[in-house]
Amino acid sequence: MIVPPNTQAKVFSAVNVLMIVIDTLRADHLGCYGYRRATSPHIDTIAASGVLCESAFSTAIPTHPAFTTMYTGQYSITHGVVAHGGKREIPRTMPWLPEILNKNGYTTCAVDNLGDFRLGFDRGYEFYIDPTRKRVLNINADNREINARAIPWLQQHTAEKFFLLVHYWDPHTPYLPPRAYRELFYEGADPCDPNNHSLDGMERHPLGKMWRETWFSQLKGHVTDAEYITALYDGEIRYCDEGLGQLVDTLDGLGLADDTLVIITGDHGELMYHHGIFFDHHGLYDGNIHVPLLFRHPSLPPARLPHMVAHVDIAPTVLGFCGIVPPETMEGLDLRPLLTGESKAALRDFVVTQECTWQMKWAIRTGTHKLICARDEDFYGTPPRELYDLASDPDERHNIMDEEPRTAQVLQEQLDAWLSDKMQRNALADDPLRAHGLTLGRRWKEERAQDPHQEPK
Repeated sequence: MIVPPNTQAKVFSAVNVLMIVIDTLRADHLGCYGYRRATSPHIDTIAASGVLCESAFSTAIPTHPAFTTMYTGQYSITHGVVAHGGKREIPRTMPWLPEILNKNGYTTCAVDNLGDFRLGFDRGYEFYIDPTRKRVLNINADNREINARAIPWLQQHTAEKFFLLVHYWDPHTPYLPPRAYRELFYEGADPCDPNNHSLDGMERHPLGKMWRETWFSQLKGHVTDAEYITALYDGEIRYCDEGLGQLVDTLDGLGLADDTLVIITGDHGELMYHHGIFFDHHGLYDGNIHVPLLFRHPSLPPARLPHMVAHVDIAPTVLGFCGIVPPETMEGLDLRPLLTGESKAALRDFVVTQECTWQMKWAIRTGTHKLICARDEDFYGTPPRELYDLASDPDERHNIMDEEPRTAQVLQEQLDAWLSDKMQRNALADDPLRAHGLTLGRRWKEERAQDPHQEPK
């Protein structure tokens, strides 16, 4: 069931939009999503005064397909960007949120680094500011560098209607926050305990050996405790949270709170060290696809929404707040009736998500179960189909394909019907994942084809 957008929803006075995307931020590592550690005091404060979407999901991972979906309001099967570092540029015919806003009188600015990719992420922006270009590794630009460009821009454009996108990268690997944040959350006695084997097997991860030789070498000793690395990830979130708080405090201090819709989300999450995936975003498990999504505006009463929403809903919702009718080619739903409390009806019974970067997979997720279907073998040797009972097994450790074949069949039929409909609408002759092929995982696949018995590198 998918309920169409409510085109009669109330138009709000959200003259400005500040959209903050925190790369690699999983929802369940934030206090406002129930995390036990104090990683996010500023985000938690914003959540308490706004609307928190408890069940928000990325419909395509990782960064490139996720951002394309947020901008177009379309699923990846429609806009065609199914992988990070893929070969397809974003079609100019696709709707594009910054461009639509710019053509409707908004001053548009991104403080971001995706414009370097020849995909078209700078489209529609009057100002595109990339403070990472002076760095060898652009993901190492921290929130202070981003704010050093975003805050002055904000201060200089208070008299204009604006759409400002700020893209923070702190929680992305390498997890090397300032030293004051490295010991905040570790609860163990010795991160280098030789009897701790929780990092065993990391070198078999496609990037594990490189990480041992690069950013792990900047840590104290030979780390053996995976929880120490998880604590570093949490330290990065806390560090980023402070930068985000500084940005939003600046907005409020300029007297713009009443006229600005603030959105906070992540493009995808991160797996810590389960499923053989060490500190990276491979796999369609909830640690990767369950993202935070918060909305703050004076017209919105504080609330927590249990309804299943997705990245694809962001663009039509922003346009609705700005009094702009979303293009019919946008597939997402306008969330305003839910956000205001005008409606309590669920918008959808399931979400479909995909990846085609390190793994080639589709997944369908309901409120209680998830079915993951592979289109090809992957680096980790996971089964071609995985079924999880999310109520009893939220960490997705126990594949119940053999135990619940009827549930798997029902979900498979729903997924197949969804894919068939989208392929027909977009005149696709083949599954777009197979047609595109892996990007970052291609080298492993080629090496495996040459020597099927070769150990992963």
